[in-house]
Amino acid sequence: MAGQTAALAAGRRVAALGALELALPECEKGLGKLIGSVNSPDLIEGVKVAQLSLFPDDRGYFMEVQRMGQGLAAHFPAETSQVSAALNYPGTIKAFHYHLHQTDCWTPVKGLFQVVLADLRLGSPTFGLRNTLYAGQLRPWQILIPPGVAHGYKIIGREEALLVYMTDRFYNPQDEGRIAYNDGSINYDWETQHK
Repeated sequence: MAGQTAALAAGRRVAALGALELALPECEKGLGKLIGSVNSPDLIEGVKVAQLSLFPDDRGYFMEVQRMGQGLAAHFPAETSQVSAALNYPGTIKAFHYHLHQTDCWTPVKGLFQVVLADLRLGSPTFGLRNTLYAGQLRPWQILIPPGVAHGYKIIGREEALLVYMTDRFYNPQDEGRIAYNDGSINYDWETQHK
């Protein structure tokens, strides 16, 4: 856990709530671990991914996003859960933010999202790990993001993209922390990877 000590010694602690302490890790520039399957062993601790079924026909397509009490968000309480949507223009970057209480369950339903996660939780076995996931119409995945995991995304391609997401709590701006998309500690490489 040398990374945790270095992060604290550098004064990189960003938030705390009870036993949950968050700090900015010092990462090398890059994408982190590229997640190519829902059961990847490289997923950040507590992050879960599920494959959704897409039913296309000559009229368009249908996708079931969430059933209360089932799937990744099965444990979300009905009395405080909220479903929201965010429409994004091509090339938009929305990053980073984190929560101390709230768990998010994201479903990119239109377009292609480059989803970025970074574990800020001191004491987590994956502290400092970054994940990159490509999700949307071409890969209909649902992503569960626990408290303390910074998250954001970039819209890939030339069309608008729509994110439908469910949270286990009503929106509370006091529960949301923000980190610049180009923060030098997370050090995420948002550039197109010309391979």
